Amino acid sequence: MNVAARDVNLHGHDIRFWEYVPDPPSGQPEDEDVLVLIHGIAGSGQTWEPLLAELARRRFPRRVLVPDLLGHGESAKPRGDYGLGAFASGIRDLALLEGHRHLTVVGHSLGGGVALQFAYQFPELVGRLVLVDSGGLGPQVGLPLRATALPGAKLFLDLTVNRLTLGAARAVAGLARRLGGKLGAESKELVRHLASLADAGRRAAFVVTARGLIDLRGQRASATDRLYLAEAMPTLIVWGTKDPIIPVKHGIRAAEAMPGSRLELFENMKHFPHAADPQRFADILEEFLAKTTPARLDIEDMRSLVVTGAPDREHKP
Repeated sequence: MNVAARDVNLHGHDIRFWEYVPDPPSGQPEDEDVLVLIHGIAGSGQTWEPLLAELARRRFPRRVLVPDLLGHGESAKPRGDYGLGAFASGIRDLALLEGHRHLTVVGHSLGGGVALQFAYQFPELVGRLVLVDSGGLGPQVGLPLRATALPGAKLFLDLTVNRLTLGAARAVAGLARRLGGKLGAESKELVRHLASLADAGRRAAFVVTARGLIDLRGQRASATDRLYLAEAMPTLIVWGTKDPIIPVKHGIRAAEAMPGSRLELFENMKHFPHAADPQRFADILEEFLAKTTPARLDIEDMRSLVVTGAPDREHKP
């Protein structure tokens, strides 16, 4: 598999990312878009391993970047800003550092919120947008994430995420994998995310990130009032119909608010459809890339969208 882990220093912080480089020059795509895969909260680039393996098997013709967000995985975990804007800026700077100016941005869960923020802040860099069980599309979110807003949440995690609890979780996940099927892949991802919190730095970043986006009533950050800005940007929305963390109705409503977008529902799957069924996900992704022309927006394009699309405003030419 043509995937290698790399480390770069960005603004004084070490960033880990994985890079897939296609075998030249077979079947290069007509456009220049590089694929960027963004993971969710408490996750890392490893969540995309099944998809990367499938893309490599198919000799996928595009370069792929898979970063560990700051505070996650093997990237640095400084005391700093873990908001959507900061994550989006970090993705931009990594892409520019690597010489990439046109991206197809794929975001899962928190990564979907980062992808939306990225498209909002840096539309000139985004050719296409792919949202997978994405955050930032409605208030509802699973109780465990809402609970991070409670006083003492960090102390609770400090006391409960340990070898004993991780061992029990891994045993359950191992049983699910032995039973086979998509349940095993989902369980593996959940345990991997839980295990990441055993590291004190990742645990602290998790609490800061979650509290910045979620309170006891649910998600505070929302892109729903600005989805019209993606009118000219090809968008694919993928969701597991049984997602207990972020409900599928968020994806359905987002698709309705984004004319021209494509919605793909993975029946009876939960929060990790890309890992549970990487073959189907790769099929859908490749078809989406083949049948869409990437956006190439500039500041005047965005001004036009804001002026013509902003509701309840008196517009001036």
